[in-house]
Amino acid sequence: MRIVLSQLALLLCLLPSSALAQEVRPGVLRTPDARFDNLPGYNFQPHYEMIDGYRIHYIDEGPADGEVILMLHGEPSWSYLYRKMIPLFVAAGYRAIAPDLIGFGRSDKPVSMDVHSYQFHVDTQTALVEALDLTDVTFVGQDWGGLIGLRVVAENELRFARVAIANTGLPDPQVEEIAEGSAFMNWKRRNQRMIDTGDIPAGAMISNNVGDPSVRVAYDAPFPDPSYKAGPLIMPQRVPVDSSYAGAAENAAAWEVFKRWD
Repeated sequence: MRIVLSQLALLLCLLPSSALAQEVRPGVLRTPDARFDNLPGYNFQPHYEMIDGYRIHYIDEGPADGEVILMLHGEPSWSYLYRKMIPLFVAAGYRAIAPDLIGFGRSDKPVSMDVHSYQFHVDTQTALVEALDLTDVTFVGQDWGGLIGLRVVAENELRFARVAIANTGLPDPQVEEIAEGSAFMNWKRRNQRMIDTGDIPAGAMISNNVGDPSVRVAYDAPFPDPSYKAGPLIMPQRVPVDSSYAGAAENAAAWEVFKRWD
């Protein structure tokens, strides 16, 4: 028995971290912390909040009483996206907060694509804003971070003062459909092929787009293997491209809120 146990201990030591699946509860994975060690330009203290049974990671830098800038990433990225902006905001006296969406970054990762609805991400990010009791917030959103965050802003407008968005928007249900030949619809078809094969090359996609191969390891870090990638895989299919999609009616209500903004 002693020999068997010794051999088992040796085997566990030799297995890579990705082989020791960190399933924190059935159907939910958590990326090993070691995957985030020594990433270029990312030296922030992690913070966590439990929301609906999921651990959400967020960066929280700068004075606790500073004016809040809340930054929300898109897909397939994570809070690493804002690594160069955060120090600038902090130096200017702001409190800089950058969460990882559930399924991304250091946040928990449901393995089922069905979990990743538009409303799920709006609800969990709303719950995080409430848990941190954020007020007078400037929201910064990119890609899916804009689609989710703009809904959070509109549905909690008393907590927000300003909005800045990049490469994003709030799909307008008044537009019946996005042209089939548009860049987004072409991406959506490519993404469906990724779903069919069960993988998305997150690091390669971003490093190729920004022309910096050194960041590839950082954008691959949250995903030890394809089982962690349900969120990045399915989210392009969740964009409400016409009024029949889930979220279209809620987006229409959000537009009515923003029409009142100066």
